[in-house]
Amino acid sequence: MQEMVAALERQIFDFLGYQWAPILANFLHIMAVILGIFGTVQYRSRYLILYAAWLVLWVGWNAFIICFYLEVGQLSQDRDFIMTFNTSLHRSWWMENGPGCLVTPVLNSRLALEDHHVISVTGCLLDYPYIEALSSALQIFLALFGFVFACYVSKVFLEEEDSFDFIGGFDSYGYQAPQKTSHLQLQPLYTSG
Repeated sequence: MQEMVAALERQIFDFLGYQWAPILANFLHIMAVILGIFGTVQYRSRYLILYAAWLVLWVGWNAFIICFYLEVGQLSQDRDFIMTFNTSLHRSWWMENGPGCLVTPVLNSRLALEDHHVISVTGCLLDYPYIEALSSALQIFLALFGFVFACYVSKVFLEEEDSFDFIGGFDSYGYQAPQKTSHLQLQPLYTSG
């Protein structure tokens, strides 16, 4: 359940920042968590296996998010198309609303024509790239816990399915179904011809 709460929290903040790629990924993750919960409640090991496979992709996505915000390698936050599919202005909501941040608009900037919202952010207790990286690290931690849980529960469900005797019903537990008896005796039918 913590994984669902963390995913919903992240979805809200990505919506506030108009970050469409993370919004899509979060939506798929929420659907996968619901599928995992359904698989657990309904004893469906295939749903849990699918959930575990999704969690592998989810860990990869969150590792990418960490690398993106910390600008590891060639990744840069200046490329808007990565998070917004180049449809809107990309900004993390935490950039302007982080703890202790003071936002002042820059009025006479030559970038104001390209970027309609040029601001200066100062005084943050924790800069937004670190908040985004910590959020993704939390998602990775929860996903690893969920992966181990899904694999274990799926294994238990599969073992229970293997212990059931599908051919004879409950023969392995000493239960014998009543034999069907017929009161009619079948006789061969002879015709004259």
